[in-house]
Amino acid sequence: MTQYQDTDREQFNIFKSLDRTTPVNMLNLVQFHGNAVYPKDHPLAGKGLTGAEAYANYGAASGPVLKRVGGEIIWRGGFDVSLIGDPSEQWDAMFIAYYPTAGAFLAMVTDAEYKLAVVHRQAAVANSRLIRTRPLPPADIFA
Repeated sequence: MTQYQDTDREQFNIFKSLDRTTPVNMLNLVQFHGNAVYPKDHPLAGKGLTGAEAYANYGAASGPVLKRVGGEIIWRGGFDVSLIGDPSEQWDAMFIAYYPTAGAFLAMVTDAEYKLAVVHRQAAVANSRLIRTRPLPPADIFA
């Protein structure tokens, strides 16, 4: 299984090239490190936090920024089993974050307060997927 912790420049540039005025639902799939991996000079380095605890720190620190840009968590789920796909991809956190515009997401990730919070995410995450989606109307069929 290929692991990804963060976006790369090319993928981020594609995101930035898309329409910034439309609503965005960001699907987040996250696997935690067993033990958080903070930079050596961070005050929480070596304190024995788990990846889940570091991610909770990220949520607490980034939540106000998410709210300030008009975002919210619209769905959360607990992982059971993959019916299709790599069985080693078992997710510790799964959620969809709504942003009123793609520009709001960009405002969040460039916010000074968020940049301080993201160190907790980086310490927590062993593997993740972040998928930009656009809201569509509900339907009664798979289409």
